[in-house]
Amino acid sequence: MKLNQRYLFLLFALSFFSCEERKVPFQLNNCKTMPPFIRKLSGFNPHSSYFSTSDIRKMGLVLIEPDSKQGSVPHMYQHTSWKKGGWLAPIVLDEAGNIYSAPAPFINPLDNPIKDQNTIYWVNGQSGEMNTFLRLPMPDTVSTNNAYGIIGMLYLCETGTLYVSTVLGSDRHVQRGGLYAIDIKNKKIIDKITGWDIMGLGISYASGKRQLFFGDGRSSNIYSVNLNKSGNIIDPPVIAFSLDDLGPRGDDKVRRIMTDDNGNLEIHAIEFNYNLIAPREKQEATYFFIYDVNSNKWSYSTATPSHTSY
Repeated sequence: MKLNQRYLFLLFALSFFSCEERKVPFQLNNCKTMPPFIRKLSGFNPHSSYFSTSDIRKMGLVLIEPDSKQGSVPHMYQHTSWKKGGWLAPIVLDEAGNIYSAPAPFINPLDNPIKDQNTIYWVNGQSGEMNTFLRLPMPDTVSTNNAYGIIGMLYLCETGTLYVSTVLGSDRHVQRGGLYAIDIKNKKIIDKITGWDIMGLGISYASGKRQLFFGDGRSSNIYSVNLNKSGNIIDPPVIAFSLDDLGPRGDDKVRRIMTDDNGNLEIHAIEFNYNLIAPREKQEATYFFIYDVNSNKWSYSTATPSHTSY
C-alpha cells in the first residue's frame, strides 16, 4: 500500500472507530437518587430532606428535614450504624440511592484512627444500614502530622465508577496520596494514580470529552484527565487552570468541584495545610470557570453559572 493510501486508510479508520466518542452528552452524569428508605421514615420527605456530615453535635451521617416554620428546629434522623465511621466528610449518591462516605477527623483523631482513614463506607439505599464498602491500599509510611486520608469522592453515573482521592501518609516532603477509580458493582479498583496528593473532584463534558478534574494538594492548580467509556484514565494529567492569585488568599486548594447545566465548573476552595482545622471551620471561596469551545480553554469568570447539577 502506498504511503498516501495508508494515510487515508488510517484517517478513515480513526474517524470510523472513534465517532461515538467525539461528543459526550453532559446529562449522562445526572442520575443521583435519594435513598428509598427515606419514604419509610415518619416526617421525612425525600424531595426536601438532605444528608449532612457537618453537624458538630452529631458524629457521622445525619438525615435532616428542614421545618417550614422560620426558627423551628429541623427534624433529624440517624441510623444506629451511621456513627461507625467516626466523623465523616464526603457524601455521594448513586442511581440506586446508595450513599458513599469516608472519614474526616474533627478537632482530634480519637474517633478517626489513622488505620481507618482510607476506608470507604456505604449506606444501603433500601435498608439504611451503613457498612464498610472498600478499604483503599495503605501507604508504607504514615505521618502523625497528617491526620487526613480520603479527601475527594465523585460518582460517574455513565460507567458506575466511584473516584476517590486520598492524601493518607503524605508529609511535608513526600506525596503518598493518590486517585482510585472503583467499579462499584464489583467493588474493584480499575485504575489509579499514585504518588500524588489529589483534592476535590469534578466531572465535565463541556469539551465534548468525558473529563475528570481534580485539585492539587500542594498547589492551586486544577488538573484534568480524559476518561474512556469504562471510566478508566486514558492519558496523563494536564493543568486545566489555576486558582493562583484569586480570592482572599491567593493560594486556595480545591475542596469540591461542581458542574452547572452547561458543563462549566464551580470550584469550592479553602486554605489547606494537612492540619486538624476542620474544613467546616474554614472560610470557603467559590470560583467559576467557563469553557470556551473556540479557544479550547477554561477561563475565570465573575458571573454565577446556571444551576449546578453535581
